[in-house]
Amino acid sequence: MDIVQPKDLEQSLALAKRRHAELCRQNRIFNARNRIIGGDTEAWDIQLHDQKIKEATEKARHETFAAEMRRNDKTTCILEDRNRRDRKNLCKAITDFQQSLQKPESRREFDLSDPLALKKDLPARQSDGDVRNTVSGMQRFMGEDLNFHERKKFQQEQNREWSLQQQREWKNARADHKRAEDLYVKTRLQFDETAKQLQDLESATRKAVCVAVQEFNKSQASESAERKSLEKKQEQEDNLAEIANLLRRDLLSENPQQAASSFGPHRMVPDRWKGMTREQLEQTRLVQKQQVQEKLRLQEEERQRDREWDRQRVQNARTAVLFERQQRRQQRDLRRALDCSNLGLAREQLLQKKLMKEVCTAHPTEDYFTQFNTRSR
Repeated sequence: MDIVQPKDLEQSLALAKRRHAELCRQNRIFNARNRIIGGDTEAWDIQLHDQKIKEATEKARHETFAAEMRRNDKTTCILEDRNRRDRKNLCKAITDFQQSLQKPESRREFDLSDPLALKKDLPARQSDGDVRNTVSGMQRFMGEDLNFHERKKFQQEQNREWSLQQQREWKNARADHKRAEDLYVKTRLQFDETAKQLQDLESATRKAVCVAVQEFNKSQASESAERKSLEKKQEQEDNLAEIANLLRRDLLSENPQQAASSFGPHRMVPDRWKGMTREQLEQTRLVQKQQVQEKLRLQEEERQRDREWDRQRVQNARTAVLFERQQRRQQRDLRRALDCSNLGLAREQLLQKKLMKEVCTAHPTEDYFTQFNTRSR
């Protein structure tokens, strides 16, 4: 006996709910009266009930908003009255402060609109050192000061003192210049005397040096002549010995063995080689003739090979043309056979369509339509 699990009970309950919902849906859909003529009154009642609840909720919300607006308006009126009283008190306090502490006389620009300004004003210039005599005021010009005569007398005295001082300075400068010229002449004479003494001493020293150099040159010339004679004699002896050695060596005798290398008989020393012998020249010419004949033979073989390739290429081209013609004939025969086969198939298909129109003329019965709309989905 199988044990019923809670999961099985849940699945059975869910299946029963779906079946009941499906039956109710089929009842609503397949009931022609309610679906075509009448309406769903239960759904309409539910919609009407929901609409009434929504209207009541909207009305309660509007009433709440209206009460909130009335309370806000009252609060706004109270705040406006309080602000109006505060503004009035502030204006009164500002007026009292201005009347008591901000009088017109204490303003910085009051002197511009003071009705008693002319009575209180001072003269344009009280003295030459008046601080009000600025450049832009144009109250004092050059030569219009109050102590003009005293200033002019002082300037004349000052000019006289300057002139006397310049004369004294000029006289002192001339005396200094004269003393400097005397000192320069004296120093120049001393320098000339010293230069003359040095020149005499230099000439005497140069004469002594010239005598010593002449003696030294004479001794060097004698030694050089003796050395050259010895070198010339030694060079002549060396040349004679070299000529004798060259005459006896293999270089001038043209001995072919002197060019043989120590690395093997097939190698030679380039700077000692005197050229090939007669046998070597004949061997070289013989090898050259053989190479020429071999080259001619290879050229003839190449020409024969090219002719053979040309012949094969022409033969292959002729074979390809014949094969292409044969394929074209086969394709033409296949196309004709295919056209005949398609024509026969078309005739058979046309006969089959006529037969189907004559045989398949049955009309559908009621059983054919009852197999549709058996479920709500």
